[in-house]
Amino acid sequence: MTNSTTKSRKQPRQQGIRSPLRRRRRSVGRRALAVVAALMMAAGLVSCAGAGGFSSSGRSINVLMVNNPQMIDLQGLTDKYFTAKTGITVNFTVLPENDLRDKAASEFTSQAGQYDVATLSNFEIPIYSKNHWLYPLDDQVKADPTFDQADIFPSMTKSLSGADGKLYGEPFYGESSFLMYRKDVFAKLGLTMPDRPTWDEVAALAAKADRTYAPDMRGICLRGQPGWGQVFAPLTTVVNTFGGTWFDKDWNAKVDSPEFTAAVQFYVDLVRQHGEVGAPSAGFTECLNALSAGKVAMWYDATSAAGSLEGEGSPVQGKIGYVQAPVKLTKASGWLYTWSWAIEASTQKADDAWAFVSWASSKEYEAEVGADLGWARAPAGKRISTYENADYLKAAGAFAEATKTAIQEADPENPGMQPRPTVGIQFVDIPEFTDLGTKVSQYVSSAIAGQTDVVDAMAQGQKLAEKVADTYRS
Repeated sequence: MTNSTTKSRKQPRQQGIRSPLRRRRRSVGRRALAVVAALMMAAGLVSCAGAGGFSSSGRSINVLMVNNPQMIDLQGLTDKYFTAKTGITVNFTVLPENDLRDKAASEFTSQAGQYDVATLSNFEIPIYSKNHWLYPLDDQVKADPTFDQADIFPSMTKSLSGADGKLYGEPFYGESSFLMYRKDVFAKLGLTMPDRPTWDEVAALAAKADRTYAPDMRGICLRGQPGWGQVFAPLTTVVNTFGGTWFDKDWNAKVDSPEFTAAVQFYVDLVRQHGEVGAPSAGFTECLNALSAGKVAMWYDATSAAGSLEGEGSPVQGKIGYVQAPVKLTKASGWLYTWSWAIEASTQKADDAWAFVSWASSKEYEAEVGADLGWARAPAGKRISTYENADYLKAAGAFAEATKTAIQEADPENPGMQPRPTVGIQFVDIPEFTDLGTKVSQYVSSAIAGQTDVVDAMAQGQKLAEKVADTYRS
């Protein structure tokens, strides 16, 4: 997963959601931390939007935000384009992804009201909405026709809605996954990449490309680094298209099923035989570097990687082809991930919070980024109209259509061959998955390293999954 998002997927230190009992025990400590935070803000240690201070209107909102590059761009443009127009000052707290997830879990669980808006992903939003921690956005959307919700990719809207059918988040940028390959290498070797390859075709191409174009160029890069958002981001999409699932609709664990095991065995064999050097520790960043440096001929991963591969100064700019995620039994298999804006249920500034959210997810904001920073830096992957914009297509023409197709075809409710108990393509949307996925991923990485057998690894994973399943069945 992206992080792009998400350009690398670091794992949250916190697993699950803190209990009310634990919160009570820590209430004194949190009051002390609140004092420290206030002192930090007074000292200018908490990042705020620009140097303009409070607006003349006296209106302000507090936004908790991940420190990804696209968000930093937004922070720098907020005074110029949002505050100047609305009179609303935005006070940003900007944190690394792991810290952001911890801080957001603490804030939304307690409904402390310190923040009005936060960046959350489509992993957290369905979970938080079930607990009534988020402010539903349906009324705001209906009252603001200029926002144009119909222009948001339906898969994004679906992934940011709760089980009650209400909308709880608006995407800032989104991604799916696709297969990237060196067009010049394939031409030199006489290889043809299908527009919609199967995993069997990809394995055959990887074998033919492995160390034939250059002695140190391997056939493919696939993540092997442990983590629910590292190796299992691409691997769970392979499990889905092979007919497997973590849990069936009745919360029966299926990690050691023939389908799940076959998918993992295929993935492990492919990366061991034709994958990158150091595969057991390779994540998004390592694979991006390997393809950029000519160390691999193919890479299956996040669509967000294309911006770096096609960026100014990239040694492979113009040399990469982009096709849909490989499949076996399903018609499509790309994942879906989005960093999005959500409003805390306890906010006293819902209208001002929505004003910010609607601007930060708007076509208008994308155009402002294009004008100030260049269209290549526009937060794409969320709006249909972006992929009809001539300025954006000029900057991202090599991968824009493939990205759009992957996002449109992603279905978080039906990603595989059987009904699921919850939404999610590359993850299971329950708090326990961060811990479960990370622990099982360690067995998979050991199998990639040749330290354990896949069947044994899946047997160990099944035991862990059954404990989670028992909780939900009861």
